[in-house]
Amino acid sequence: MSFRYLWGVEGREEGRSFLRFIIYVAIGGVTLGVAALLLALAIVRGFSQEIEQKIVGFGAHVQVSSYVQGEPLDSGASLRTDLAQMKGVTEVAPVIEQPVLLRRSADAIDGVVLLGVDRLPGYLQQRVTPHDSVALRSGDSPSLVVGQELASRLGVGVGDRVTAFALRQEGGQGAMEVQRPRVKQFRVRGIYDTSLQDIDDVYVFSDVPVARWLGRISSPSVSRYNVTVDDPSRIDSLAAQIENRFGFPVSARTIYQQYAGLFAWVDLQQSIIPLVIGVIVLVAAFNIIGTLLMLILEKTREIGVLKSLGTSGATLKRLFLILGVLIGVVGTISGMTLALSLAVMQQQFGLISLPAEAYYMSTAPIALNPFDFILVAVVTILLCGLAAYVPARVAARVEPVQSIRFE
Repeated sequence: MSFRYLWGVEGREEGRSFLRFIIYVAIGGVTLGVAALLLALAIVRGFSQEIEQKIVGFGAHVQVSSYVQGEPLDSGASLRTDLAQMKGVTEVAPVIEQPVLLRRSADAIDGVVLLGVDRLPGYLQQRVTPHDSVALRSGDSPSLVVGQELASRLGVGVGDRVTAFALRQEGGQGAMEVQRPRVKQFRVRGIYDTSLQDIDDVYVFSDVPVARWLGRISSPSVSRYNVTVDDPSRIDSLAAQIENRFGFPVSARTIYQQYAGLFAWVDLQQSIIPLVIGVIVLVAAFNIIGTLLMLILEKTREIGVLKSLGTSGATLKRLFLILGVLIGVVGTISGMTLALSLAVMQQQFGLISLPAEAYYMSTAPIALNPFDFILVAVVTILLCGLAAYVPARVAARVEPVQSIRFE
């Protein structure tokens, strides 16, 4: 009988199919609520993964540097060996960091941070133009890889030459002396694009020896080491272990500390958006109360006949509880199917575009997680069952004689 009411219920008088329409509206409300919530969870999870992938791909999990800003780590070689031997560490990459003025022409000059690395981070290698392997070492002139934002502002392309000027101050307090700048000409070998303006606009990459010469850093000293681990959940504990083991002046900062503001924005999205969208599911579930009460009102005579034939109140209560759960099940399955279809279309075709300067990516990212589908389905069906409890109790208390006379 619950299935009959779900698919083929009709009213007594004119507009007999209106009651069926109301049932379909209730199912549609649950469908839209579930689909919206699942898509919100997938997009928020996608944002989190995409931002984390970009930041970690650019700067590794832990950055080991000196407490004294701008000072290199003098015990570079031994420190690198000790870091590589720590449990969970998969890679230790040296980095030479040097602020420079980059000049393309007389009216195209900008301040950037030059990073000397052995090779480009894996994430950037996948997002550099040209897409083939970019060699940071070259025979004729040092190579340089720049961000898309910086390249557009300076008007440079692959193959163009640019000049870097590196300034360095020497001396103690009250006796600062600016040395003559070191100058180096580079050829642009690649342009990368992460859609993170704070990175694309600021950082350029070259090889370690050239960056070391510009920064007047003697070998084997380095500005810092980028440490990658096999288990991201151990990042905080590893950073604490590094500081406890090596002591001053070694400082270990996680990528989450380096970009705390960006990750705080991601956490805000993760906590607020699913909560707001989840209200849709809650409203859709409680709409079932009105739908079932309207159904009981239309079927009062039938309920009275059933009770006069010996049907118990518990059976009638179970009838409408099952009907509420069925509405939830059908709406949940439809919503999951709709959400999955839209998510796959977004992944394939990028239907939802975003301003990269505000969201750090050009299309809305999607990250599907089976746990989200299971959790949303269980909660939705449970809410629909709870919402059906009040109408079910009303149906169970109908008096047979009065209901048969009901007009």
